[in-house]
Amino acid sequence: MKRKITEKLIQWRNQGSNRLPLILHGARQVGKTYILEDYGSRYYKNTVYINFEQTPAMRSVFDGDLSPERIVRLLELSSNKPIVPGDTLVFFDEIQACERALTSLKYFSESAGEFHVVAAGSLLGVAINREKFSFPVGKVQMETLYPFDFEEYLWALGKESLAQEIRYCFEHDLPLVELLHEQALELYKSYLCTGGMPAAIVEYAASQKLLKIPEIQNNILNAYFADMAKYATPSESVKARNAFDSIPAQLAKENRKFQYKVLKKGASATHFGVAIDWLCSSGLVLKCRRIEHGKMPPAAFIDLSAFKLYMADTGLLLAKSGMPAQTVILSADNANDFKGAVTENYAAQALASNGYELFYWESESKAEIDFVIVRDGEVIPVEVKSALHNRSKSLSVYVSKYNPPYSIRLSARNFGFENNIKSVPLYAAFAI
Repeated sequence: MKRKITEKLIQWRNQGSNRLPLILHGARQVGKTYILEDYGSRYYKNTVYINFEQTPAMRSVFDGDLSPERIVRLLELSSNKPIVPGDTLVFFDEIQACERALTSLKYFSESAGEFHVVAAGSLLGVAINREKFSFPVGKVQMETLYPFDFEEYLWALGKESLAQEIRYCFEHDLPLVELLHEQALELYKSYLCTGGMPAAIVEYAASQKLLKIPEIQNNILNAYFADMAKYATPSESVKARNAFDSIPAQLAKENRKFQYKVLKKGASATHFGVAIDWLCSSGLVLKCRRIEHGKMPPAAFIDLSAFKLYMADTGLLLAKSGMPAQTVILSADNANDFKGAVTENYAAQALASNGYELFYWESESKAEIDFVIVRDGEVIPVEVKSALHNRSKSLSVYVSKYNPPYSIRLSARNFGFENNIKSVPLYAAFAI
């Protein structure tokens, strides 16, 4: 299935002497192995593939001298394939299972840049789980693979022309033809249920039914819990699971702000701070931090005491909360508070996939903007509504205080630009 990351991989291939080994990381089961294998088959004559979890014996290749010449020679012998610069893609999968292989990327960078070397691994294992050997900082190109965004979802369902039309309307502030607008809203609702995990999308694309999706999502959640036990200490694993389990309840609150007391009476950052950092590093959750001023740069005005946690995938959020798909499909208003939380989670997922750092703004608990992003060098407020929007007092407060060049409002309304507000349908969040 087509993914946006492929374009970055093609650009990486064409970098010539400036090319570093590339690590594609992200949460488990977002499609890292599939996309790199597909990329290798399309753009190289052959691929030498090593999975350090499936074939642990291959780790011994990296026990001795880490010179690229020696490693390449042993890989050729073990795979029975020639490794030709430019023609062969060397792919180290589950690289977190072999720390020495991760370290070897430094030497490929320094003395063997002609070889095309990629690696994939759990974000948590690659970034954190270092026991003996350091991470090759500055010697690798890091790319993150997120779950499918809504545009990739449309591609998977064979609706590329609709995705193109949505982008065109976004860029020109032109309303989408009403028939297509209604169709896109229905597809958006189905995306909220399937989420962006490849296994769920493959099932839905084949069956056009949502019946089996929760089972697939719960299997993925169970795999995540297994990772918690694998990579964290027993104590931190329990805390991480408690924090993760609390996310639906945290988002069900009116202000969505993460509160430690939901986890345990008297709990604080001292008790759960490391566990939450673990969840963020694993790619399982997205952290949105509060800023006190809508000025550049937002990161300079972070309030470290306040943040929200969103799940990295809306489908997994629905599975975790137990919210039935029909509630999402049939509900058309703001009466369901948790549907508003799911919508906000969707927006966070879309913005994070596009590379935005997540912030929200709050003024003395009287006004709040869901997201504040830096777009084209400007600080832009983004308001999220789960249905047709009404006027927002919070947005008026923010605009009068900081006078942004324009504001973005995500809702069920069609495209438009009025009163300095760029109206963007929820299904078009990927275009921001």
